[in-house]
Amino acid sequence: MKLEKVSYNMGIQQQVLMGFLLTFAVFSASAEPIATITIVAETQPERLTLDAQLEATKAATVSAQTSGRIIKINYDVNDIVPQGAALLEITSKAQGAELAAAEAEYAKAVAQNEEAQKQRSRYAQLFPQGAISQGDMDQVIANARATAQAVSAAKARIVQANESLQYTVVSAPFSGVVTQRYVEQGETVAPGQALLSGFSTEQMRAVTYIPLRYLDALRAQSQVKISLNDGQQLLSDKFTIFSFADPSSHSYKARIDLPKNQPNLMPGMWVKAQFITGERSVITVPKSAISFQNEMSAVYLQQHGSYQLSQIRLGTMIDGQYEVLSGLTVGDVIAADAYQVLLNLDK
Repeated sequence: MKLEKVSYNMGIQQQVLMGFLLTFAVFSASAEPIATITIVAETQPERLTLDAQLEATKAATVSAQTSGRIIKINYDVNDIVPQGAALLEITSKAQGAELAAAEAEYAKAVAQNEEAQKQRSRYAQLFPQGAISQGDMDQVIANARATAQAVSAAKARIVQANESLQYTVVSAPFSGVVTQRYVEQGETVAPGQALLSGFSTEQMRAVTYIPLRYLDALRAQSQVKISLNDGQQLLSDKFTIFSFADPSSHSYKARIDLPKNQPNLMPGMWVKAQFITGERSVITVPKSAISFQNEMSAVYLQQHGSYQLSQIRLGTMIDGQYEVLSGLTVGDVIAADAYQVLLNLDK
């Protein structure tokens, strides 16, 4: 009885094995061929990534250059201001009266100068005849010179008064955004008092701090890559590394000028600055060869004619290739398309 039972069990195992081999044969016949990738080590530039903060290249606080009372404020905080636009207006009665007085004084100086020059011309004709003494001639010449200088002084006062009148309308030095307002309408201001602050959105720059050990390598670079939060990358060939270190961190400040007129860039935003510091050997795989399952990353590794799911640890992605930090070695063969392996398994 026992011998018959053992023979019966062996018969069942043979049938299961034959069924498995048949299924494997059908799978092999219906499955599509899978392209493979042989892992090799590549030499890529080694990059240093640092946190950088954006700041405006042009930022200023507009101050009053004349005294008076504010009668109108045209822009407020967060308003976009074009270049040359009138930010606010100050009373101009005193400045206008000063300009009128300067123009009247100039007209008087011109009239006195004309009279002095004519008198000098007459004396110059009578002096050779002996009708005019040397003292009188010298006095006429000195008076003509004085009146000519008085005309120049009166003209300068007109320019000064006109400039003071123009100061009653405070204009924007550049196009940008108003960030702070220090005065209110109806308030009396004096020369030097702060009125409005703002920055230009035309060009930004990234500011970061570089450790001392990377200083020489970074000074030899010709370009710096800036990575934004939305994935956009910008290249800049204009950057300045300060020649003195910060006393607290012993690092060197660097300013990286970004290309002009970049949208959605504001001061205070954090970005990533990448510098090339050397070369290193890395293993990379394309995104199509990776199977992402929740937080696990894996590839299908070829072993003994089949594919086994092997977990890997990924680094950064550069030009569509993921850097493999661990899980693969040089010479390993993996499936080029992880999705195709899953399709074949389903078949």
